[in-house]
Amino acid sequence: MKKLFLCTVVAGLFFTACNQAGGTNTNKADSTNAVAADSGNVSATNAPVMTFEKETHDFGKIKRGEKVTYGFKFTNTGKSPLIIKNAVASCGCTVPEWPKTPVKPGETATIKVTFDSTSKMGLQDKQILITANTNPAENRVHLIGEVLTAN
Repeated sequence: MKKLFLCTVVAGLFFTACNQAGGTNTNKADSTNAVAADSGNVSATNAPVMTFEKETHDFGKIKRGEKVTYGFKFTNTGKSPLIIKNAVASCGCTVPEWPKTPVKPGETATIKVTFDSTSKMGLQDKQILITANTNPAENRVHLIGEVLTAN
């Protein structure tokens, strides 16, 4: 009897969960437009464009334990405000900082990247993936160099 009751309860939960997954918004076009407006998406011809002065910076040779910082300067060469949603490095040893406010067309801004070589050795190539309301939505910059043993 307990098994029958348990099976009935589980079946009821599955039925309820499946019913709710369909959602209440039946107008898919309205839903898509609302998402596009919230995310700052614009048409490809009016989209912001992130144009970097340099997409790669070579910090040269440094001793293990040193930190290096570089600012990747970029200009919004598009026709609408550029909004950076996120910037993520390929490793926890590299920390990007980006403008949190929109960059207007024609304006220049900087993404500051700090690399900590404490646990690193040899040649390094750290990629920073920048997600913004550009087309395409992702841009990459690289911080490269060599970490030598500290004497």
